[in-house]
Amino acid sequence: MTARSLDILLCSTPVHGHVTPLLAVSRALVDRGHRVHFLTGERYLDRAAATGAHTLRLPAEADYDDTDMDAAFPGRVGLTGPAGIRYDMTEIFLRPARAQLVAVDAVVQQLGIDAVLAESLFLGAALLAGRPRSERPALLNLGIVPLGLKSRDAAPFGLGVPPRPGRLGRLRNAALTAVAEKVVFAPVQRAAVRAGSEAGTGLPGFVLDWPSHADGVIQFTVPEFEYPRTDLRVPVHFVGPVSRTQASDTALPAWWSDLDDGRPVVHVTQGTVANRDFGDLVLPTIRALADAEVWVVASTGGRPVAELGSDLPANARVAPYLPYDRLLPLTTVYVTNGGYGGIHYAMEHGVPVVVAGTTEDKTEVSARVAWSGVGVKLATNRPDAAAVGAAVRTVLDDPAYAERSARIGRAIRSSSGLDGVERAVRETVGAEAATRPRRTSTSPSRR
Repeated sequence: MTARSLDILLCSTPVHGHVTPLLAVSRALVDRGHRVHFLTGERYLDRAAATGAHTLRLPAEADYDDTDMDAAFPGRVGLTGPAGIRYDMTEIFLRPARAQLVAVDAVVQQLGIDAVLAESLFLGAALLAGRPRSERPALLNLGIVPLGLKSRDAAPFGLGVPPRPGRLGRLRNAALTAVAEKVVFAPVQRAAVRAGSEAGTGLPGFVLDWPSHADGVIQFTVPEFEYPRTDLRVPVHFVGPVSRTQASDTALPAWWSDLDDGRPVVHVTQGTVANRDFGDLVLPTIRALADAEVWVVASTGGRPVAELGSDLPANARVAPYLPYDRLLPLTTVYVTNGGYGGIHYAMEHGVPVVVAGTTEDKTEVSARVAWSGVGVKLATNRPDAAAVGAAVRTVLDDPAYAERSARIGRAIRSSSGLDGVERAVRETVGAEAATRPRRTSTSPSRR
């Protein structure tokens, strides 16, 4: 019997880096014949609709404009590490959770959803996970950030602490977990427990560990870039990054042929969101390497190139956007503020990394860069030029960084990607649900 198509609800907070990987998932599932319903903020509804999905807007109390997160949430300015994660978890991601759950429930009731796929910081899913499996659809976490599942083999998520092997390592992990849950993130947990109580679902455990109580995790990386865990209570499907480098229609800048002279290319970017102040990373990198025999190629993430100033060094080349399918094969070192997706683009091409970033999930991304040996961690949001220059020279001088990145790149290129996402969904929904008669109902409003 041919397995029927499924009704799948994709859930994302209205933040660019959270929505973008889910757009690839949505398009793939639609192309494979599934009915996809995409729940997110108003700013991203048109992009979601372009994938073929039926779009659903989050309630106003769960929606916000992520164009300038510091302006939308001024209390986060200057916070880094656990303090920054604590603020973001409470104010940006946890506060909307109850309204998110109400929206999910309405869609499930009206459409008979087979599976809810929620990115890691859509915390309405943490409340949904508090219900018995008989009272909800299949629930899968889409791992758009490093895996945060609680384990005796890993330090708690948010501290940026790499694994330590053996009995002493496990004792350390247990102690750090107790401190994280009872002290560092205690305010977040108290707020999460209140949210679960108010929603009538309860909370199945520590809020950052909610994917452990889902029916599965679809992690957008490969095992080689993730800490090993021997005691997982939930299936983890490593599918690799769902966004792979593809042919780009971005026009080549006039200076592109300059890169043909054989000098190493150092690419620096702050992405398309955390690029309000180029003094964080782009300008320190350009200044650090002004006298080096390299090309420093910077992307402004769409912001005007003039914002970098008019006195750039002779070896600096800048454009608002750059075609990664053309640039990364030429790149010798990738300097980044730690976006999970960008790091994987670099590793897909075997490019070693210099990473700065201690906000959001970047503390954990940076820790994995250092642990896996693919690059150097700067452990700050705003490194000075001397620190960036020293890190770039370290990576240039030691071929081991590129070799380790190339090893993970081979794993990425052979990973299942979007095919693996669909397989994981079907496995989780199960054969019985995949062949049961369809429920019929009226679709909810798109807006």
